[in-house]
Order: sequence, then C-alpha cells, then structure tokens
Amino acid sequence: MNIFQDIVSRFSQTVTAYAGDKALMQAMVSAAANVIVADGEVAGQEFETALAGMQANPILEKGYDRLMLESELYEGIARARTRAGRAENLRLVGAIEGRGIEEREAAFLVAADVADLDGIIDVEARALEEIAAALGLDKAALLAASPVRRAVQ
Repeated sequence: MNIFQDIVSRFSQTVTAYAGDKALMQAMVSAAANVIVADGEVAGQEFETALAGMQANPILEKGYDRLMLESELYEGIARARTRAGRAENLRLVGAIEGRGIEEREAAFLVAADVADLDGIIDVEARALEEIAAALGLDKAALLAASPVRRAVQ
C-alpha cells in the first residue's frame, strides 16, 4: 500500500471512530449477548467483560460512551432470551461479515472473552461456533491463538 492510500485509510478510520460505527457496535453487542444468555443466566461479570472488550476497541471507544454501550448490551441480552432474538443477534453479527478480518475477529473475541470467564461450556461453545460462522471465521484457529480455559462439567 502506498503512503497516500495509508493516509486515506487512517483518516477514514478516524472519521468512522468519531462518528460511531453502529454496525460494528451492534455486531459486538449481539455476539456478546448471545454468549451471555447461552447458559441461561446473566452474570454481572460477563456483562462487565463484554463492556470492557467493547470499550477497548478504538473505534467504539471514540464513538460510544459506556452508558450507550450498556444500553445496547441490555437490548441485545433482551433479544437473546428468545430464539427469534438470538437469530436477530446473529443477523446483526453477520452484517459485518464483508469487513476486514480485524473487525470481525474483534467482534468474535469479545464474545470469546465473555464465554471464557469460568471456562467455555458446551452451550457457549455452540454460541461461539454460530458467531464464527456468521463472521466467516475459523473458531478453532482463533481460540487456539489465545489460550482458553475449558469448564469442568
């Protein structure tokens, strides 16, 4: 990539960050929500982990404050309580499938961090598989790249 293309790309990313990237935010929220609800309970630590992961993303960190992300995450969790809602969340996740690998991996890894709090149990592993498929990613490769704890069942 020549220097001009690099400058234009960085400028575009900065503008997007300050304007807020709603599709990326919705994908991260929806992925995290489906994993949070997968085991049937909503733990406060899972909620906080999801928020921390989203706030660590430089685009979301500039475009959305904590209160906005909390509100969106509550809505995503409410949707995830039903099959139709989980399907809608997966649709929102899949909306960024055509984007660069970095953004898709970021959305997946927020959900993986939520799942891995006490080790990834089977229902969370299935939710992660659906999320990876919606994003066009290899779940096993991403989880192998960063160690995870397996839950004792």
